[in-house]
Amino acid sequence: MSNSTNEELEVIAISDVQHVKIHGRTTAGRSPVTLFWTGSAVEFNIRGAEFWVEIESSYDLLEPWISIVINGVPVSRQMLIRGRAWICVFRGMNPNMVKNVRIIKDVQAMSGDPNNSLQFHAVKADGTFLPVREKPLKIEFIGDSITSGEGAIGAKTEEDWIPMWFSALHNYTFMTAEALGAEYRVISQSGWGVLSSWDNNPNGNIPEYYEQVCGLLKGERNEHLGALEPHDFNSWQPDVIVVNLGSNDDGAFQSPAWTDPLTGQVYKQRLNEDGTYHEADLAKFEKAVEQFLIKLRKNNPQAHIIWAYGMLGASLLPAIYRAVDAYHKQTRDPAVSILQLPNTTEETMGARTHPGDQSHRRAADVLTEYIGRIL
Repeated sequence: MSNSTNEELEVIAISDVQHVKIHGRTTAGRSPVTLFWTGSAVEFNIRGAEFWVEIESSYDLLEPWISIVINGVPVSRQMLIRGRAWICVFRGMNPNMVKNVRIIKDVQAMSGDPNNSLQFHAVKADGTFLPVREKPLKIEFIGDSITSGEGAIGAKTEEDWIPMWFSALHNYTFMTAEALGAEYRVISQSGWGVLSSWDNNPNGNIPEYYEQVCGLLKGERNEHLGALEPHDFNSWQPDVIVVNLGSNDDGAFQSPAWTDPLTGQVYKQRLNEDGTYHEADLAKFEKAVEQFLIKLRKNNPQAHIIWAYGMLGASLLPAIYRAVDAYHKQTRDPAVSILQLPNTTEETMGARTHPGDQSHRRAADVLTEYIGRIL
């Protein structure tokens, strides 16, 4: 065990750590490092007995959470208080052994809290930092509350919409990446869709913000942090993109109209009297899917794109098939496919009537097998 004390350890700005790997979209600035999306992380290999990180957390209503994974195993999860503080990641471990550490943002980018942010300022350890091994496969996941891990942790009876019930680890994204030995990124937002959010708000669509670092975040703080900057796609090219969108677009058909408070314009995805989808409105959804595929291909020329859907019902699956078929006819792009994921059952349900850990694991198993085959 180390004889040094916390106060004696050398403080190193995270921008000066030679061997640190940053997971997830962020800005070019590394002083400090800002994590925006769920599943984003900082990763280290450390030979030493003790390791600390200095984290800054900001929020008004929706606090950030982190999970810590050491040598591939989750060892802790915690809510962060406001302000800047040192957190002990481990101490008293074998100083001669190398520890792989990932500190993971456990909660999605909170578009509803313009002051929500998570930053890493510095580290201190009684040992040395070593290179982090690059993984041979890169996967990008794009989705909604399912992909954000909403309800993946917590009892089925939980109804509160709070960060506590989000999880980046009890999540098919993390599970799939671990099974395939892949590096991964997540772009997701609860309630959002391809065309609109669940309540017919057309501003709640992922494609509009896909080309920014994290453009769905609002407020002066996030603008200052660089969330609205264009994303540098050359810095990280995925081999596979998994799009899990459509559940909230289906919800828009079932929900009341949304009125824009600024313009007074009314938006509504309509149902016919017999409960079927209104043909013209369904066509809008299909066009949005097609256009998003075009945008994905423009920015990720080599990726295989999988539209994976069905964890909370698959009512829009025929429309997704038509949209992908239209895209195929227009582009002759062979590297776009559709995969139906297992539906969530009463037994696999988690909190807030969202997929639980078992449902995410079933989806991950199907995705892992499918990605393994297509690659």
